[in-house]
Amino acid sequence: MTATKSEQLKRVLKPIHLWAIAVSLVISGEYFGWNFGWKSAGTIGFLIATVVITIMYITFIFSYTELTTSIPHAGGAFAYAYRAMGPIGGLVAGYATLIDFLFATPAIAFGLGAYLHFLDPDIPVLYSALFFNVVFIVINILGVKESATFSLVITLLAVAELLLYLGIVSPHFKADNFLSNPMPFGLSGIFASLPYAVWFYLAIEGVAMVAEEVKDPKRNIPKGYISGLATLIFLAFGVMVFTGGITDWRKLSSLDYPLPEAISIVLGKASSLTSIFASIGLFGLIASFHGTILASSRQVFAMARSGYLPRFLSTVNHRFKTPHWAIIAGGVISFIALYTGTTDKVVIISVIGAILMYMMSMISLFILRKKEPALERPFAAPLYPLFPAIALIISAVTLITIIYFYFSLSLLFFAGLVIISAIFMLMGKHKVKLVEEMMVAPTN
Repeated sequence: MTATKSEQLKRVLKPIHLWAIAVSLVISGEYFGWNFGWKSAGTIGFLIATVVITIMYITFIFSYTELTTSIPHAGGAFAYAYRAMGPIGGLVAGYATLIDFLFATPAIAFGLGAYLHFLDPDIPVLYSALFFNVVFIVINILGVKESATFSLVITLLAVAELLLYLGIVSPHFKADNFLSNPMPFGLSGIFASLPYAVWFYLAIEGVAMVAEEVKDPKRNIPKGYISGLATLIFLAFGVMVFTGGITDWRKLSSLDYPLPEAISIVLGKASSLTSIFASIGLFGLIASFHGTILASSRQVFAMARSGYLPRFLSTVNHRFKTPHWAIIAGGVISFIALYTGTTDKVVIISVIGAILMYMMSMISLFILRKKEPALERPFAAPLYPLFPAIALIISAVTLITIIYFYFSLSLLFFAGLVIISAIFMLMGKHKVKLVEEMMVAPTN
């Protein structure tokens, strides 16, 4: 039954679906979070940081697609690293991916709460963020998922809103505003702002989870990825530049709702367009929020099924056919993050996970090229080894930068990795060889 279903899904997903998945997972990053980069680097400093990170994502996506099409496994980077480096490599990559998606969820919840607070100041940010968390945990447990059509519609709506935003604010753009105090912290500010530039694109790698469901992956996965990334690049630079030119950018650098605030500056807070914009913006945030919950729960489920997390987390609800304990576990992490952190801190932790996962994926790519030269590669990374090398180097520089500028958050992240690794070793899990399909090379 499973094999038949997989075959049917393979024939359904086309580039337009991949575009919708890629953009819906990421698009909340265009609405909030990135503006904290201004606080660290100024407008020009953050623009430079974004150019660097954009280059990293272009080279990463083209390289990651090779792994996605060669090893179509729900575990994503966890499966790639396990096949390339064994149990410890799989553990590190799996942990990084978990943190990436588990902490992206509460960050987006903060954004949702902030948008509601903008619409009605009497609505507290924290409690509305917790409310969204509970609602979407329940929805996911009940098995109510976005159809490909709904995902496409809500993504088109979110993209159309951002294009409308650019149309409204662009006539009010003033270069003097954007160039005012452009690099207050010099070169160090550029490095400090790198993680907030990552937030523009973070989670696009979630498309890897549907690789085996795509018709003609050699042609269609690159089309979906490239079109999705091109859309996000255009929106990222458009939103960042035009928003920075309508007022003193420092007024927007610490807000969880920079775009509605910018619209209110241009049109006035009493304008119906301002309220409509903030209301529609909720749909873009909800699309990403729902997507990250699905992605994180699938990662928890895959790792628990492999024995890397407690087995009960891989339990599937008999009635709703969903991994309810995996979804609930992700919700608990999100609740803790919402109660103990702030948006910028949660974003940083999520970015640390993403960057380490990118590094493990690129290292896996290099190892598998040597270790398994005969592995079927429906899509080969172009300009190998240049593209994966560029992605790996920029990722490494970004990780070192985050550790330097955000040491306490980095310490928290790596302390978690050390604790989990110690438990893993003490339980002897590193000695157990997995035999799951695609996790190990076939023997002749």
